This record gives sequence, structure tokens and C-alpha cells, in this order.
Amino acid sequence: MSALLVVIAAGCSNNAADATSNTSIVKSTSTKVSPAKTTADNDPAVAKALQANLKASGIEESIVSAVPTDMEGIYWVTAEGLPSFFTDKSGKHIIQGQIIAVGDAAPVDISAALVVSTAQEALKAVDKKEMIIYPAKGETKAVIYAFTDADCGYCRKLHGEMDDINARGIEVRYLAWPRSEESVPKMEAIWCSQDRNAAMNQAKMGADIQAPSCASPVREHMALGTKLGVRGTPAVFTESGEQIGGYLPAAQLAQAVGAN
Repeated sequence: MSALLVVIAAGCSNNAADATSNTSIVKSTSTKVSPAKTTADNDPAVAKALQANLKASGIEESIVSAVPTDMEGIYWVTAEGLPSFFTDKSGKHIIQGQIIAVGDAAPVDISAALVVSTAQEALKAVDKKEMIIYPAKGETKAVIYAFTDADCGYCRKLHGEMDDINARGIEVRYLAWPRSEESVPKMEAIWCSQDRNAAMNQAKMGADIQAPSCASPVREHMALGTKLGVRGTPAVFTESGEQIGGYLPAAQLAQAVGAN
């Protein structure tokens, strides 16, 4: 039943455009963003009602928070292992997608800032020891998080420019997001390797990585990616939680994160 709530994360692709497609009828370049609330603004009554209704429908995932939005009676829901979504005050309805307010001089996207805030909190909570990090050379001007798959062509293109990316002052923090169950053992082997960076480098060149099994964070990263709406790799997020797309050449990536 919970599969109904993760449709946004289905259809894995290594195509950068597919991973970041936007089907909104309102162009983002002409849309203002509404300020976001945080999990501290949680309405426990709504969260409890939604949790009960989900359980009644056979969905066992835990609700973390239900935060009021600028749309009266509509709440932004964060749940464990699911992409965030909207619900009503009764917790009886699930709404997925954007909500755009119109009527002022420009449309206002009331969901964009909520999406970014959710991602920022979730990524900040990941222990650095669980990630494979390629630090910036010299001054760190920006930090990005990249959900990656060793077998993804666009991930390999991004990794192939790692020296250039790091030289531009960008620190890259990798999280595992194998696009299929077949790729999970390879990703786990990378994370279980004594030298994770070396194993990642070799895997990105097509090497078959072997390592003793360990308590790797790969499954947790996959769940986090699903929660953040990742649909393909690479999925690149800024430190502030904004998803800036899939693969970008080093120069364009630097421009996108303000590391010029």
C-alpha cells in the first residue's frame, strides 16, 4: 500500500534530465517562493490523525511532522521512508505535487521552500562518517550532497570531473543510491572497503569491487533518497537543501552553487 506514496521516486534513470524533470504549469523562473516553516511548527493532532488513517489503510510508515502551510487547512507532512506530501486538517487526504498560490503580481510556490527545508534538515542529520567525501582544495566555497550509483553513466561523468570540482572549492559528499537491487552489493562493497574513496574511484571506472560485508549505511541512504524525492542519479543537493539537478559540468556546477 505504501507504494502509492512513493510514485514520485519510481522510474529510476541515469539521464540527468529525467532525474530533475519539472512538469509544473507555472515556470519556476517566474514564481516566488513562500517562506518555509520547520518541523518545530508541527501540529501533533494532525500528525496523529494522519497516522491513524494511514494505519487503517494498511500503511505503517511513521509520521514525523505535519506543518501548517500558507494554504488554510493544508499541512506539509514529513514521514519516515516516504517523500514529503500534503494532507488536510483531518489527515484523511494525501496530496502530492506543487501548490501554487495565484492572484498576486506573481505566482507563489508554497511548496518549494518546504521541500528545501525538509532536505536541509535530513541531509544535515547524516553523519559525515556515513558518506564518502571528496574535500575541496584550498578554501571550501560550497558543499554538495550527491546521491550516486557506481553503474550510472552520468554519475561517472560527474566523478570524472572530481579534481576540477574540488579545485573550484566544492566539497562533494556522496550518499549511496543504487538504482536497482543488482547494484546494491557493489555499493555496499564500496562502503565496506577500507579505503572508500579508492574503492569509489575504481568502481566509477568499471572495476568490480570486493570487500568483507559490514553494517553499511547503503539502505539508509536509499530510504533518505526516497524521502527527498530522488528519482535518478546523480541527484545533487546544496547544503541548504536545494536540489540543483543531475549531472552538470564542473564550471556550471560551480556557478549553480555560487563557487565562482
